[in-house]
Amino acid sequence: MNRRLNIRLIFLLVILVGLATREVALELRPSFLRPGLHLMAYVGNTADGTLTVVDLVKLSPVATLSVGQGPSGVRAHPTRNEIWGLSSAGGYAWVLDVKTNQIVARILVGAAPFALDFSSDGRRAFVAASGANAVVAIDCASHTPIAHGRAGRGPWIARMTPNGKTVVVSNRDDGTVSLLDADSLASLATISVAPQPEQITVLPDSSKAFISSGASNQVSVVDLRQKVLLANLSLGGTPDALILKPDGGELYVPVSNAHGLLVVNTTTNEVGDFLILGMSPSAGTLTPDGATLYVSDSGAGHIVPVAIPVRQVQRPITVGQDPRTTMLTPGGDMLLVVDAASNDLAVIRANTPTPRLVTLIPVGQRPRDLAIKVF
Repeated sequence: MNRRLNIRLIFLLVILVGLATREVALELRPSFLRPGLHLMAYVGNTADGTLTVVDLVKLSPVATLSVGQGPSGVRAHPTRNEIWGLSSAGGYAWVLDVKTNQIVARILVGAAPFALDFSSDGRRAFVAASGANAVVAIDCASHTPIAHGRAGRGPWIARMTPNGKTVVVSNRDDGTVSLLDADSLASLATISVAPQPEQITVLPDSSKAFISSGASNQVSVVDLRQKVLLANLSLGGTPDALILKPDGGELYVPVSNAHGLLVVNTTTNEVGDFLILGMSPSAGTLTPDGATLYVSDSGAGHIVPVAIPVRQVQRPITVGQDPRTTMLTPGGDMLLVVDAASNDLAVIRANTPTPRLVTLIPVGQRPRDLAIKVF
C-alpha cells in the first residue's frame, strides 16, 4: 500500500515539475516570437572545443557540437541563418548553419585568431590573426577569403566602422592601432596609443574610436577622420570592457581593480561619474533604450543592475561563481549570463521592476563567448 502511494506521489511530483517548467517557459517566451520561430543561444566552451546550442523557449540544451580547439569570437550573422566563430588554436573561422546544426565551412585565416566582426550589411567578415600580424576579409556568401591586409604586431580585434569605410585594428604587442581601407584592407594609418590596446568601440557617426589598454589605466581616443590620437584618458583602474550608449553619448567602463564603473563623456573626452559596484565588475550589457546596464561582478558571483539616468546601483542578482559574458535577447525579455567556473548559462527575467534568476542551464567546460539567434 505504501509503495503504491509513493509511486503515485512521485508520478504527481514529476507532472507538477513539468507543468511548472512549462509555465516558466511560457512566461518568458518573447511576445515577438510567432509560432514556427526559434530563439536559440550558442555558447562557446573553451576547455573542450565545443559549442552548446540552447533552446531559449524550452530552457534546455539541445545540441553540443565540436567546433575546434580554443573557440572564440562567437557571433550571430546579422542577415544569414548562421553562427560564426573562430578556432584560436586551429587558425580558422567556422560557420554553423542554425537550421541543421551542421558546420558548413572552415575557413583558414592565420595563426591565433581571437575575434571577428561583420560589415553592417552582412556581406563581409573581418578577422585579425594575432599570430600572423594580418587581417583577413571573408565573403560571407561564399565563405572564402577575398582580401588580406597587414596590421601591427599581435593584432587583437578588427572592428568595422558603422559607415563601412574603415577597419580599426588594435595591435596588442606594439601599442598601435591600424586603420585599414574596408574594401582593399590597404593601410590608411598607424597610430600609437596606450600600451596593449585591446577592445574597440566606435561612435555611431564613425568619428571616433575608443580603445582600452590591457596594461595601463587608460582608454585611448582616436579621431578616425583626422587619423590622430586625441587623448589617453586616465581611469584610475584597468578597463575591463567598453560599453557604448546607443546614441554614442556616453561610454561605460567596468574597472575590476577599482571595484566600480566609470562613465566617459564621448563628446568632451572626459571621465565623469564613478559608481562603486562590488568586488570585480568586469563586463556588461546595456538595454536598447540605454536605461539599465547589467554588470557582471565576477568576484562576487552577481549581476549588478545600474539605472543609468539616475546613476543608481540596484539590488544585485546572484547567478553563480564566475559570471562573465552577458547578453539580452531581442526585446530585452531575458538576460543571459555565461558562468566560466560553474559551466552554465544563467537566465534572468529582465523585463520586470525586479529582475530575478529563472534557471541555470548546463553547458560545456569553461564557457566564454555567447551569441543569440532568432530564425
